[in-house]
Order: sequence, then structure tokens, then C-alpha cells
Amino acid sequence: MIGTIQEWGLIPFFENVIPGYSIEELTPARYWFDGEEDSLGPWDWKIECVRSGEIAYGKFLLGGKAAFATLPWYRELRNYRRSLPKYQPDAVQQQILDYVDAHGAITVREVRQLLGIRKSAADALITRLQMQCRLVTGELQRVYRSEDLHYSGWQIASFCRPEDLFEAPAFPGFPGFPGAAAGHPLEPDCPPAESFERLCARITALTGETDRSRLRKLLG
Repeated sequence: MIGTIQEWGLIPFFENVIPGYSIEELTPARYWFDGEEDSLGPWDWKIECVRSGEIAYGKFLLGGKAAFATLPWYRELRNYRRSLPKYQPDAVQQQILDYVDAHGAITVREVRQLLGIRKSAADALITRLQMQCRLVTGELQRVYRSEDLHYSGWQIASFCRPEDLFEAPAFPGFPGFPGAAAGHPLEPDCPPAESFERLCARITALTGETDRSRLRKLLG
């Protein structure tokens, strides 16, 4: 699955408004998780995607639906999203970001404890911050239950800053020499409007979709 995501660059997890454009539709039926015993497929494979450090996973497309992105295409999405007034954090969301800055990551349970809210409200806040491209899934832990420690697909997610997921090189080199880094790999190289056009062009090239309303619905 990692290879497929790297090939596509930016792709939703589940079937959506653009036919054929999802991990679900690209997965052979025999591998798709369907509730049957040990039929976890991509639901479990996504853990290795997150741990690779090369792929962003989270609810950042289609108004808060699960998706995957490689660094170059997440950079474009981040550049576009953070330029929009509707994707600026409010005071409550900023409390979560401050916690992440202090502790490195946060879980839904920790959001509930921090703000004294229910799980549904905590989930909604985390999703909103993922749509802002201010949080991504940083880790997924398998949950083993019952006496035989059976794993049936339950996972606990923690969320971190995308800047921490896609870290800058530990040894950036020296200016003027090969391998020198210009800055953080998520640093944009164009205006936000151009990032949006690049994203649209990429999706059109992959799927043939040219309907701007569908592209905007996908990209937010």
C-alpha cells in the first residue's frame, strides 16, 4: 500500500465523489476489511504507512475524511489550507496545539481530559485541526484484547504536528554544497493559489476528473 500511495501522491482512503480515486477501490476485494475474522487489509496496513515517516495519514480531505499524502503533496495541501480564513485555529483549538507543542503529541483521551469534553466533541476538534493541516496521525497502536490478546483491528491514534512527522534532515549540510537543505521540507515554494492549482492538476492527471466543484469538495 505504501507503494500505491507514493505513486498517487494524494489519495482518499474510501470511495468518494471521484470514481476510482481511493485506496478502497484500488484494493482487491479479497484484501478489503469487511468485518470478517483476520480480514483487516488496508485498515491494518495503514499503520506501517504512518510509521514510515514518509506518508501523512489523517482526516484531511472531503471535509474531514481519511486520506493519505506523500510529503510533496501534503506540502501543497498545507500551503493552500493554511492560507484560508476558515482554517485558522480558534482559542479552543489553540489549546490543543499548545499541548502538542509541549508534549509532542496528543490522543483523543488527552483532549477530553484537557478540555473536559465528551469523546464526540474531542473527535470533532481533532478532525478540524487535521483539516487545517495542523495535526496529522503520528502513531497508531494496535489494541490486543481478551485473555488471548486477540487483535481485531482496534487501534489507538496519537496526533502530532506535520512538521514533526516530516522532520528536517538531522544533518542539513552546508550552504553551497550538495545536500544542503533550504529549510523544513514542508516549507512551500509557491503562493497558496498555485498550490491549489497544482493539486487540481495532479488529481485530474490521475483520474481524468475536471469538474471544479468536485475538486473543490475534495480539497476543501
